[in-house]
Amino acid sequence: MSVFRVAVTALGVAATVARHPAVRAGLRAAPLLITPRLRQLAAEATLDAAYNAGAAVRRIIKRN
Repeated sequence: MSVFRVAVTALGVAATVARHPAVRAGLRAAPLLITPRLRQLAAEATLDAAYNAGAAVRRIIKRN
């Protein structure tokens, strides 16, 4: 399967999921559910994921 075909399929799935009533209701309720503690946990998880991605890239791609 080509990269283009995978991208088109992913786009179609994302568009279909975005139209689902449960997903729309969850997005409308999200601002009411996000607490400062949850926001902090999300920020920490994002930073950890970015660090781990960088570490993986450093292992794969060697310096010159």
